[in-house]
Amino acid sequence: MWGSVAASVAGVMGAVAAATPAPPLAAAVDATPALTSTPFGALPEQGVTHTVTISGRGTLTATRVTFTTTADLDGVIARAEPGRCAASPRIVVCDLGDLLLGAPAAAPRVTITGRIRPGVPPGTVIRNRVSVASVESTATDPRIASNAYLLPGSTASATATDPSSESPAVASQVRPPGGSLRVPAVAAAVVGAIAAGVLLTRRRLRRRHDLPLRPAVTTRHRDPM
Repeated sequence: MWGSVAASVAGVMGAVAAATPAPPLAAAVDATPALTSTPFGALPEQGVTHTVTISGRGTLTATRVTFTTTADLDGVIARAEPGRCAASPRIVVCDLGDLLLGAPAAAPRVTITGRIRPGVPPGTVIRNRVSVASVESTATDPRIASNAYLLPGSTASATATDPSSESPAVASQVRPPGGSLRVPAVAAAVVGAIAAGVLLTRRRLRRRHDLPLRPAVTTRHRDPM
């Protein structure tokens, strides 16, 4: 008797399990950040605006945008649409919350403005980087955008330096645009030769003026008479 009842219960549970639909698979999220710096190649004491936009499709949960730069910014102002930001001279962190990408509304945007602090030496690599993280993020699927440029004004013997810890310093020498390294050396050699010749001529003339005058020697001959 109990065996038949157990079999009936098992059959009913199996029928219920078969009738219950499986939960839908989570939709894949495609999120791509883009970073635009205007003007690109900004110099010290010059204002710059960094704009971050996120495009794609799907839903991002607890979205956070992190912006970093290798040159200090003065007067940093950061604004997120939607969300809020916390800014410092080199790091800006914005929490945008849950985002529905691909919606008719405008794409999520972060705008960062500031002025590059004076004193950055020529030949420095300024690197700007932005990353987007969310609950759906994985270590194997980073969402990163970046750009970089070299501050002009370095000499032929200067080596470009990169203060970023992500990549090693640039080891190649930077030449002045449109210039040659041999022309200054040849010009210096010619100028040095001319200066040496002028100095030698002056010394010879000075020696001539310093020589004492020899008295005239009169030779007398006896009169044979």
